[in-house]
Amino acid sequence: MNRIALLLLLLLTSTQDVLATGSPSIVVVVNPESGVDKLSKDEVVDIFLGRYRKLPSGKTALPIDVSEASTERARFYQLLVKKSSAEMSSYWARLVFSGQTSPPFQVPDTRTALELVRSSPNAIAYVDRASVTSDVKVVFELKP
Repeated sequence: MNRIALLLLLLLTSTQDVLATGSPSIVVVVNPESGVDKLSKDEVVDIFLGRYRKLPSGKTALPIDVSEASTERARFYQLLVKKSSAEMSSYWARLVFSGQTSPPFQVPDTRTALELVRSSPNAIAYVDRASVTSDVKVVFELKP
């Protein structure tokens, strides 16, 4: 019985690893008129964690977060800064309470995030690579 349980556990673990590596990468996108061609990981961290809200072009960045309930948001912050959704909520609660900065603008889904990026040269958002269209520019990629 113990061998069967161990085999099932090993199978489940290996299946999760395959699924995790098979998931699409998350990309950070901007409006093509933003003046930004590429961002470093540090720049993305600074913008989405409220440390610095300027794009390299000098424009004020409008970071966009997808709803807290989305798996996309959880994957983005896990890959970017190795923090869970709960840890990110706690991070923002501390910063907002202290008056230091405000969290990214929250939208309900990827479609809305892409619409905002298309319509605003200052907007910056993250989406699954599969959601990218030709009217936004990929400036950074997080691979699982």
